[in-house]
Amino acid sequence: MIHPTAIIDPAAELDEGVEVGPYAIIGPRVQIGGGSSVGPHVVLRGPTSIGRDNRIFQFASVGEDPQDKKYAGEETRLEIGDRNVIREFVTLHRGTAQDAGVTRIGNDNLFMAYVHVAHDCQIGDHVIMSNAASLAGHVLVGEWAILGGFVIVHQFCRIGAHCLAGGGSVVLQDIPPFILVSGHPARPRGINFEGLRRRNFEPEAIAAIKQAYRLLYKSRQRLEDALTAMRALGSPDVDRLADFVAASPRGFVR
Repeated sequence: MIHPTAIIDPAAELDEGVEVGPYAIIGPRVQIGGGSSVGPHVVLRGPTSIGRDNRIFQFASVGEDPQDKKYAGEETRLEIGDRNVIREFVTLHRGTAQDAGVTRIGNDNLFMAYVHVAHDCQIGDHVIMSNAASLAGHVLVGEWAILGGFVIVHQFCRIGAHCLAGGGSVVLQDIPPFILVSGHPARPRGINFEGLRRRNFEPEAIAAIKQAYRLLYKSRQRLEDALTAMRALGSPDVDRLADFVAASPRGFVR
């Protein structure tokens, strides 16, 4: 299960059944759950915890120091959940002392080749980041979000649940849940109909989200009035959208 050319520090903790490929390097204070596989030439640095049944493909770099000039060697962490797929040349960095000190990745995510997740990002479950999509530091990504190829997200942005950013988009502000954006800079293009259908949202729920989108982006009301009208729809999904927008510290895509 462990190739003889792999270099594994004695202070690393690998559960039974972990596979490690040729020339992989696993440093101290790396924990890997059972059923996970580490491909050839992968580099893992700690403190990093990796859950069960993850697949890390060749040449990925996981748990490296953050690319932050303020970083001065403080102890920070990377935490990865279960059943994630981390493809070739992906880079996932630990947190910084200026934030919570933890970069955290949930379960069942797909990071395609050359994806970058910077320090202190917080990623939910079932997220897809396509080839070369990149997150700057302190970005929050909600569950089921999809970032197309070469999407770039500015630091401190929030990416709402079930949203879709088209390939090549440059995201400079928050993307509310359920919204489809594209462009440089990213602009709203509607709601993520196809994604919501695939996740078995009821037609009534999709209709409410569509109506909320019109209130938010098409009605020309003051933001406070639009949010009040959205909450009057009586939809939990719309309430979630309204709460996200109301709490946006750096503004949202308009």
